[in-house]
Amino acid sequence: MALTQGDVERFEACRPRLGALAYRLLGSAGEAEDAVQETFLRWQAADVGRIDVPEAWLTKVLTNLCLNQLTSARVRRETYVGQWLPEPLLDGDPMLGPADTAEQRESVSYAVLVLLERLAPKERAVYVLREAFGYPYREIAAILGITEAAGQQLFHRAKKHVAEGRSRGEVDRAAARRVVEEFLAAATSGRTEPLVRLLTDDAVAVGDGGGKVPARTKAFEGAVAVARFMRGLFSPGKGKRALVGGSPGIHATTANGGPAIVAEVDGRVVGVLCLEITPDGIAAFRSQANPDKLDRATRQWAAGAHGEPLFRPF
Repeated sequence: MALTQGDVERFEACRPRLGALAYRLLGSAGEAEDAVQETFLRWQAADVGRIDVPEAWLTKVLTNLCLNQLTSARVRRETYVGQWLPEPLLDGDPMLGPADTAEQRESVSYAVLVLLERLAPKERAVYVLREAFGYPYREIAAILGITEAAGQQLFHRAKKHVAEGRSRGEVDRAAARRVVEEFLAAATSGRTEPLVRLLTDDAVAVGDGGGKVPARTKAFEGAVAVARFMRGLFSPGKGKRALVGGSPGIHATTANGGPAIVAEVDGRVVGVLCLEITPDGIAAFRSQANPDKLDRATRQWAAGAHGEPLFRPF
């Protein structure tokens, strides 16, 4: 049956929430957009006049599409070149979704998205539906085709895994900005010691180049190893300029609700470095340099005003 204008409008009213849900489930904005579009095609093919609660129907269809995608994605990531990291979203991207509560903000943080990759697909779905969108267990059970008791068990297991992987405590945005600025000053000083002082003893650094940009296949671990890597990352070099197509401008910004550094060349985002900052120092650096995962960031970057870069390292 052909959709009426009202049917289309009902779907469009749900699109932002569906996109935010799909992104949290998949860790990829591109795959999330595809899942939302496939959900629209299912809506288009359905007898929508017999659907009592369109929002619930659409959420169930989208969630199960994402579960199927997660299952196949695990197989694909076994052959992924190097480390796989989520696609970062810059501040203001509508796919970040609701951010009214601490739970909603944390559910889309880059650190938590990385941790969600360790969960089984249904654990991830229950965690996102409950923590980020506040669905009651009764509705989660209906969406996933499980019992309420099973949903509660999956949620508590997922929340435990996420809590175990999180760093110690949080810092406010102003303090995080100061740490980012201190880090950039230290990273360009040419010395390792100032960097080490900013890091936790067990700091890690991991990057995703997708086989298209050089990136170490194993994470750097420990303050000294991470500091040496970061010092080298920001040191001058003709090869680096050739790799990114020019001299990148470095900006302190926000991605996935947390402190981040953007490297851009002529308005094109060539890297996003997400920092995990705790009261004890910087606990993790996660850099996304795979160009396939930076198209949306580039579009979002172009839509805003960012001023002059803090500096150009090379």
